[in-house]
Amino acid sequence: MVISAHCEDETTIRQNLEKYKEKYGDEIPVKYHPLIRSEEACYISSSKAIALAKKTGARLHVFHLSTGKETDLFRNDIPLEEKKITAEVCIHHLWFSDADYLDKGTLIKWNPAVKTAEDRDTLWKALLDERIDVIATDHAPHLLSEKDKPYTSAPSGGPLVQHALPAMLEKHLDGVIGLEKIVEKMCHNPAKLFQIEKRGYIREGYFADLAVVSLNESWQVSKENILYKCGWSPFEGTSFRSNVTHTFVNGHLAYDNGKVSEKRNAKRLTFNR
Repeated sequence: MVISAHCEDETTIRQNLEKYKEKYGDEIPVKYHPLIRSEEACYISSSKAIALAKKTGARLHVFHLSTGKETDLFRNDIPLEEKKITAEVCIHHLWFSDADYLDKGTLIKWNPAVKTAEDRDTLWKALLDERIDVIATDHAPHLLSEKDKPYTSAPSGGPLVQHALPAMLEKHLDGVIGLEKIVEKMCHNPAKLFQIEKRGYIREGYFADLAVVSLNESWQVSKENILYKCGWSPFEGTSFRSNVTHTFVNGHLAYDNGKVSEKRNAKRLTFNR
């Protein structure tokens, strides 16, 4: 079985949090979030988990890397199928940096924290050179009323499923990542790593989970076109040059140019293990 871990050292985080609470109480400026949930906290935990996996021969997958330092813990000199230790990066850690806390505040408060532009650039490098295997969302649609609370009360996480693919397509149009690589990291590799049966590819006999996109259809994220029931997005105000026009779930049309089908055609996942 795959052991999947969110790696942050809670002792380090608690010690950092107490320092800032002594100074600010519950009204800690959110810009300190990446210093509270720090690079050190991430690295201590992920390096320990990887050391244990190597010692025991366990199959380990590390969720949502957020620091450049951690990328050196992973390898790209063997095929994915032979890797015992794999990793993912989330959309928000590839898009935002600590400079965005000024405008976005707790809307981009995630665990692990969004860190520096240098961390972001190093994560991109590791994604493209195959040290990072999966692009994920860590979708967490908290209510806006919850996110508007003071730092210590505001939950971490945000809604990302709707805008994940447009964000990656934007990077494709910027020349950062190829279309094939996006499909590999968001579709093929998750199916491979978690041994998901008949998913992740367009193949005869596979379930038709499909997204149809227009690579030349500009639009801007606004309250009016957000589909999340929580009603907000950290991407509000962002313009994208590509648009998802249709989606199919198990072969059934689920989304058509802004309209979500009322029919429920989901099926439980099965696994080849």
